[in-house]
Amino acid sequence: MDFNLTEERQMLQDTLRRYLSDRYTTSARNAILDSETGMSPEIWGELAGLGVIGALFSEEDGGFGGAGFDISTVFEELGRAGVVEPFLDTAILGGGMIAAVGNAEQKQLLEQVIAGQLHLALAHGEPASRYDLSRVETTARADGEEIVLNGRKAVVVNGEAAGFLIVSAREHGGFFDLDGSSLFVVPADVPGLTMRGYPMLAGARAAEVSLDDVRVPQTARLGAEGAGFGPLMDVVAAANVALVAETLGAMETAVELTRQYLLTRHQFGRPIGSFQALQHRFADMLIELEQARSAVINAAGHLDSQDRDRQIAAARNLVSRVGRLVAEESIQMHGGIAMTQEYELAHIAKRIVMADHRFGDADYHLERFIALSAA
Repeated sequence: MDFNLTEERQMLQDTLRRYLSDRYTTSARNAILDSETGMSPEIWGELAGLGVIGALFSEEDGGFGGAGFDISTVFEELGRAGVVEPFLDTAILGGGMIAAVGNAEQKQLLEQVIAGQLHLALAHGEPASRYDLSRVETTARADGEEIVLNGRKAVVVNGEAAGFLIVSAREHGGFFDLDGSSLFVVPADVPGLTMRGYPMLAGARAAEVSLDDVRVPQTARLGAEGAGFGPLMDVVAAANVALVAETLGAMETAVELTRQYLLTRHQFGRPIGSFQALQHRFADMLIELEQARSAVINAAGHLDSQDRDRQIAAARNLVSRVGRLVAEESIQMHGGIAMTQEYELAHIAKRIVMADHRFGDADYHLERFIALSAA
């Protein structure tokens, strides 16, 4: 099997890498993180103009990609540069949900998303849900031609910037039932919807969202009534491929920064990279990095297969474990400089570690892999 990138994907990777190496410096990112929005509208627009968002959608939905390897190509480069702009939330989660089950009118929003003119956010997680995608306590009640939404959503990434939220709410059944929850496209400025925003540790912003008698028309329902769990699983699978690819890119940067430091930092009159103990530790990082790369390729290749969930669970577990090793070893071999905000590794290490806590940590995905393998 040929794992080399196609010509189109190679061009996308080269273009994205050149752009980010020129524009996304450590000082530029720190200025973005200190801003009120936690993102750069200018960089967002320029990356959209380069076709980065379009690469995450199929031609049918107005893009030119959308496959597993398109996602992994884009997000590996975003991870390599430590990009904090919400591509995962707007394109993969929000846009992916509309592309999967939206009607013709709802899909018109994708044109604005691909052009970089509209942000989306997935409001699914709740204060008590942890990693359980099936747990939905927010309620949706029909009232004539309207739907009334009530509930709380937690850690809604990119919620403040979003023009629309994709909200999950239960129309019937128990909290953990796979059937019975629906999805709704809700304008962010609708009466009754309030947000409390805050910055996240590894960059970007999230919000706690309250829905108090929020009224939307019946046409706001995304997909069939009570059938929201399936599409949610599909977009989260794509998001997990994006996460492992992003983490791989971040690990590549951490390893390269460590290599440069070992060659330039001198002790006892010679580079510390000449010390055998550090050489062995660095070699272990390289070996683990290649294993992680193989896992990412495998996950991307299985995104549309029947064995998707098991392969993605395996990749998430392995990449999470390797990511923690690379982050810790990189910091230890750097010493105190690695913890300063002005040094690139500080942000990269945070991104690696915090990626493990979205859509399930290493232990969660190990248990999921075991369960799926036994089924």
